[in-house]
Amino acid sequence: MPMQNIGHIHYYEASMDSNIQLIPELVETRRMKAGTPVLGNNTELAATLLRATTRINELSHVQIPIMLMPDDFKAYSKIKVDNHLFNKENMPSHFKFKEYCPLVFRNLREKFGIDDQDFQNSLTREAPLNSEAHGRSGARFHTSYDKRYVIKTISSEDVAEMHNILKKYHQFIVECHGNTLLPQFLGMYRLTVDGDETYMIVTRNVFSHRLSVYKKYDLKGSTVAREASDKEKAKELPTYKDNDFINDGQKIYIDDDNKKMFLEKLRKDVEFLAQLKLMDYSLLVGIHDVERAEQEDVESEDNEGDDDGESDGGIGTPPDSPSNTLDSTKPLSPGEFDPSIDVYAIRSNDSAPRKEVYFMAIIDILQHYDAKKKAAHAAKTVKHGAGAEISTVNPEQYSKRFYDFITTILS
Repeated sequence: MPMQNIGHIHYYEASMDSNIQLIPELVETRRMKAGTPVLGNNTELAATLLRATTRINELSHVQIPIMLMPDDFKAYSKIKVDNHLFNKENMPSHFKFKEYCPLVFRNLREKFGIDDQDFQNSLTREAPLNSEAHGRSGARFHTSYDKRYVIKTISSEDVAEMHNILKKYHQFIVECHGNTLLPQFLGMYRLTVDGDETYMIVTRNVFSHRLSVYKKYDLKGSTVAREASDKEKAKELPTYKDNDFINDGQKIYIDDDNKKMFLEKLRKDVEFLAQLKLMDYSLLVGIHDVERAEQEDVESEDNEGDDDGESDGGIGTPPDSPSNTLDSTKPLSPGEFDPSIDVYAIRSNDSAPRKEVYFMAIIDILQHYDAKKKAAHAAKTVKHGAGAEISTVNPEQYSKRFYDFITTILS
């Protein structure tokens, strides 16, 4: 394989979909903590490997282009880490890290108003936090230590689907100026440890980095088998579903201006998803109760007593102000938020029974309507009847029913 040596970086020519491109490949020796090389069992290892994104950007010397080219949507960068000094029984000696479409995701982060250095700091300054949440097919979730970003494991099929929609997704984000309820895709990666591959995608956290959510719902606009299981309800923060929302008598109390803006974004988003023949997505809703949070803060302060207030990480930065870029001279009042960070947040209106803040965004959009979904639709129709509100309908029906249901929950 031809190789170019630029400084201490070796560039190898590699073939991808019959297009020749330059792939940065760095081999270096690095000290790491010993641990089990499985994402989810050792978040310190996950954080260390995510730090490879920083190394790729530091060492590849890629000039940011004025405009993206078609090949940018197929490109990737790879880094290989060799740990020759470690006991191989405790620590695997070889790691590989692959970043998909780096220039595209860098451009998306810019469109979403996210500084690259802040993004890298969030992912690498401390180990990600474990989440008890699990997604489809056993997907695992972590949040960055500052709770701004979600790191989700995905399948190779999801990676392929992401590549399929990325160009149109990018165009949509550019046209709407990043003003959307869709997931904010910020990076996609593959981690290889001892031959085992883990695919990850990073998105902006729907929920706040500082305002706690006391109740959350996953809403599809379907009523068939849409209740939280007993196992789910036993969790500290269960994910409730459509029938739970209805049975709770829950409503989203927002003023007319916010409702109009929210529904306009929602309409454009679901029309876009229908055009891509995507379905089975949800509206994730998180509810922050301002008075409840104030009371919990008071109780927490009483229990802490003379605590010195340092963060668990021992670096003197409290969790509520994870980045040096946050304006510490303007402390936020209870229930207040920074809209540039908590982009999905909406305050409750004056007629709401409680003072609340809602976090609402569309999630899980990578499900394509294919033969498997058509078969599932046919089977569920036979079981539940043609009029039943099952989740596996075609994308146009799904988007309309989804939109219509969401309009009914806004008060």
